[in-house]
Amino acid sequence: MAGSVGRHRRTGVPPVRGKGVSVVKALIAEDDPTTRMMYERLLAKWGYEVISARDGDEAWAVLQGDEPPPLLLLDWMMPGLDGVSLCRQLRQSDKGKRVYVILVSARGRKDDLVEAMEAGADDYLVKPVVPEELRVRLRAGQRILELQSDLLTSREAFRERSRRDSLTGLLNSGAIFDVLARHIEIGTLQGSPVSVILADLDEFKKVNDTYGHRAGDAVLVEFARQLQDAVRSGDAVGRWGGEEFLVLLPGAPVGAALALAEKSRARMEASPVAAGEHDIPVTVSFGVVSSADVPVPGVDALVEAADRALYRAKAFGRNRVVAAEPIPAP
Repeated sequence: MAGSVGRHRRTGVPPVRGKGVSVVKALIAEDDPTTRMMYERLLAKWGYEVISARDGDEAWAVLQGDEPPPLLLLDWMMPGLDGVSLCRQLRQSDKGKRVYVILVSARGRKDDLVEAMEAGADDYLVKPVVPEELRVRLRAGQRILELQSDLLTSREAFRERSRRDSLTGLLNSGAIFDVLARHIEIGTLQGSPVSVILADLDEFKKVNDTYGHRAGDAVLVEFARQLQDAVRSGDAVGRWGGEEFLVLLPGAPVGAALALAEKSRARMEASPVAAGEHDIPVTVSFGVVSSADVPVPGVDALVEAADRALYRAKAFGRNRVVAAEPIPAP
């Protein structure tokens, strides 16, 4: 047999790989050499990438790898960990959540089937195994794994969509709040600052009233794009609400945040937003704060300080960047 990892081995039988067909890894745990070789040749012939183990302990070692095989064909009676014990131990671990287990045994009583299923087996075959039945069971297991993978992908996509603002694609207010909380915690532990920029489009209601809400949406989308283009890879941008946006710069001093805000302000002022037949002039006001200037830099405290600075920017005539005044320690 060619190739080995520890005491278990990959078979020397090359898998049959059809064009455009993904190859699925399958683990065979069987202590009888003749039976094991039969399984190896059958599964390789059917297109699986086969990894073999001579007992339950070897199989368990394989399953501790970074990418354990998703399809398992386990004999019940083996030295070391038997198939049922291996299955039970696997289901108690995190890696046991994404594998499909077919248990094989000469024991065919109803009580044996119940014991195997209670241990966490997904399917059960009684020896002697009929090759075509094994092939059908493997294909069924593979299909179930594919459906589970699709479901997990869909759930993750749904979770990600639930964190995003539907118009701009930025993090929504709840998500950016959570990200800021994590950055504050990390910054506190590392002794590094977190800077926050709160931006508000000036007189945005006039944009909607003059050009319509679709034009207003175009302005919001364009400003969101410009903010995303301006930040570093580790920064975060979110739509705080309406025409307000929150930018988080972990590890950045207030001077860097002020420079970024000023760059964004100047860019928006110099570049009217194209919306249909109109080029809409837009200005933005910014309030900037660093956690270094807030004695107890929680999320609410930082956002409130940035909001006060933003209010001052509006009061001073809009279209400007204002830094928050340091808050004296209590």
